Amino acid sequence: MANITASEVNKLRQMTGAGMMDCKNALVENDGDFDKAIDFLRKKGQKLANKRADRDANEGVVIAKVDADQKFAAIIMINCETDFVAKNEDFVNICKSILDLAVANKPKSEDELKNIQLNGLSVADTLIEQVGKIGEKIELAHYQFIDAPYVIAYNHHGNRLATIVGFNKDANADVAKDVAMQVASMAPVAINKATVAPEMIEKELEIYRDLIRQEGKPESMVEQIAQGKLNKFFKESTLLSQEYIKDTKKTVEQFLQENDKDLTVTSFKRLMLGA
Repeated sequence: MANITASEVNKLRQMTGAGMMDCKNALVENDGDFDKAIDFLRKKGQKLANKRADRDANEGVVIAKVDADQKFAAIIMINCETDFVAKNEDFVNICKSILDLAVANKPKSEDELKNIQLNGLSVADTLIEQVGKIGEKIELAHYQFIDAPYVIAYNHHGNRLATIVGFNKDANADVAKDVAMQVASMAPVAINKATVAPEMIEKELEIYRDLIRQEGKPESMVEQIAQGKLNKFFKESTLLSQEYIKDTKKTVEQFLQENDKDLTVTSFKRLMLGA
């Protein structure tokens, strides 16, 4: 059995961030071989991740970023179990590094992002490694992106809410940011009436019909009243039809056209912890 020194234990701890006793045990189990000890600790992290698979991970970090050309935007949510970890600087920096990879490599799916290398490890293995270091369930919960002629990102204070928005052409940065803030504040379900999913429309109508019947309205009036409520839903819940948060006398669409009559939104994404 190799004679493990305190300096070797400390060296492994600096390399991995794992606890002193975990590092000592890893070196003892692997006869002082650092590479094998690191693999040993990673496997321990994998086991810990598996044991914690049924734990809730409702805290975490939500952040968004655009590329240098402002034509690609990415947004990620990485979950952990406690607010304490979510606010830890090292954890936040790991999340930012993963977001940087997404913006640089432009993966088309969460699985593709998880396979990208970060400092010699895949993103998936990097998160497993963090489980071993931190002792909490950690997972890439969401990754979304937008390709568009112009994109903007908005990060709300505290890393709990972020949005990205795509536009059909170059836009004034302040105008674009206001729209991204609108998405953050008002949580629209679609860009406009035409882009609301048919199943969502039918679900809303079913709810309205039931409520109207409970109010005792004649059956002959149910559909007409339900359609009226649906129109109100479109106005309140679709981005371009919503009242603009900085001037409720105009819609978001009117705000955009005042700045550029040809400017419109092509896509948006919104992620919030707990939503």
